[in-house]
Amino acid sequence: MSSSIPKLSRIFISASSNWRKSCYFYSTAAEPESFLGLKDYADYRRSLYGQITHKALLVDAVGTLVIPSQPTAQIYRKIGEKYGVEYSEDEILQRYRRAYGQPWGKSRLRYVNDGRPFWQYIVSYSTGCSDSQYFEELYNYYMTDKAWHLCDPEAEDVFRALRESGVKLAVVSNFDTRLRPLLRALNCDNWFDAVAVSAEVAAEKPNPTIFLKACDLLGVKPEDAIHVGDDRRNDIWGARDAGCDALLWGSDVHSFKEVAQRIGVQF
Repeated sequence: MSSSIPKLSRIFISASSNWRKSCYFYSTAAEPESFLGLKDYADYRRSLYGQITHKALLVDAVGTLVIPSQPTAQIYRKIGEKYGVEYSEDEILQRYRRAYGQPWGKSRLRYVNDGRPFWQYIVSYSTGCSDSQYFEELYNYYMTDKAWHLCDPEAEDVFRALRESGVKLAVVSNFDTRLRPLLRALNCDNWFDAVAVSAEVAAEKPNPTIFLKACDLLGVKPEDAIHVGDDRRNDIWGARDAGCDALLWGSDVHSFKEVAQRIGVQF
């Protein structure tokens, strides 16, 4: 007896399954394209949407758009010397990792509003110093262009080309409310059409809510957006759970020019 599913439907289902597999590889791969069908997936997207495969690019902040200019432990130690901090940089680093890795019991979110309670705990535990003036100096430092620099020096030109091609841009970040003034300090806030910050959205990656909020702010459907970030769990899995495509920074792509080329924007 023949299947109750019409032949054309069976073909479509089989093809859809294959394309979903290609989509998975496209999102997570760090291997040669010839093995994983990345070109096939890109061609498939272009067959549906034209040369530009996505209407929006979502960008992670720390580790993708920006990185600290100096090691955290070095800054904690340097600023802390005048406040009596005696721990070595190695000790501060180990204590920082231990504190940051523990569950934050004050809230389901680490960064609520300005994130002060969380960061006061991190700084105090990492350095053994609870001086309020020390905390304020350290807290404010990480809102300046001294503390951070752009990962990719060509980012501005690439983002301009993307926007001129009709691709909307948003930052999607687990951060407190200092992110917006930080972007202004780095003169890159006007590169983006929207900013989705976990402290404002009340959801942290990999929760898909923050990605969906970014898409809503841009006025695009999740399947029309692609996210790039450096954390497989938070960025890749989280974006995919929201229905977006995703690229792993430092593995799938190493520059925003590569990201643009994947989307179909040449310059």
